[in-house]
Order: sequence, then structure tokens, then C-alpha cells
Amino acid sequence: MFDRSWYGRVLVERAEGFATEDEWRRAYNEINEFEHQIVDHGILLLKFWLHIEEDEQLKRFNKREKSPYKHWKLTEEDWRNRELWEAYQQYGQNIIQYTSTKKAPWILVEANDKRYARLKVVKTVIDHLQERLD
Repeated sequence: MFDRSWYGRVLVERAEGFATEDEWRRAYNEINEFEHQIVDHGILLLKFWLHIEEDEQLKRFNKREKSPYKHWKLTEEDWRNRELWEAYQQYGQNIIQYTSTKKAPWILVEANDKRYARLKVVKTVIDHLQERLD
């Protein structure tokens, strides 16, 4: 399992201005070529995009901030990144648009409801593994 993995160039690096336009534009093709190679070599690649709304993220941040067991997971950088919400939203849409291919499609997960999101991911993984084993 990877969290963002090779998508950093077209999301975080782009939003933060760490990658030039030429670099992040080129990365879309590099991502698609890499994913096609690993799929062609037998890897089961499942890409999940867990989407939450801005208000839901704020609610979770506030709850985490007050939790004695989870407050350490929330950093100043998390709050700073919320200021880039619109950019992350747009660049996320670009990622789905430019890297969802027939060999490596994105699976969109409505994640405002954590239980629903977790069940959808688990069920999707099971379904794909079962299909692969059959």
C-alpha cells in the first residue's frame, strides 16, 4: 500500500511550487507509463481516491486536536495545507483526469463517512482479488 507514492510531483510538489510546470506536466506521462508497466507485469494495481469535503476535514481536524490520543497526528503543516484547499482540489481533479486509464483506473471513494469508505475499499479489494483468483 502506498499513500500518494509517485503522485507527489503532480499534487504536493505542484501545490507547494516545488516542481516546475514542465516537471509536473511530464510526470503525468511518467506515471501512466510506470503504472502500465507494473500492470503488464502482473501487479494488481488498485488506486483509491478518498474524497472528503472541506467542512468534514475541518470537523475531523478539530476533533483530533481535542483528542488526548490523536492530537499528535495533527501538525501546523496540516493547518497550513488547508489554506491550499482549492489548489489541492483542482490538482486532485487533474490527477484523476490524466491518470485514470483503462489499465489503471481510479476508484473514487466517498469518504465523509469513514465506515462507508472503509467498507467500500475492503469490498473493492476483495472483489478484485476474487476476480484475479477465479
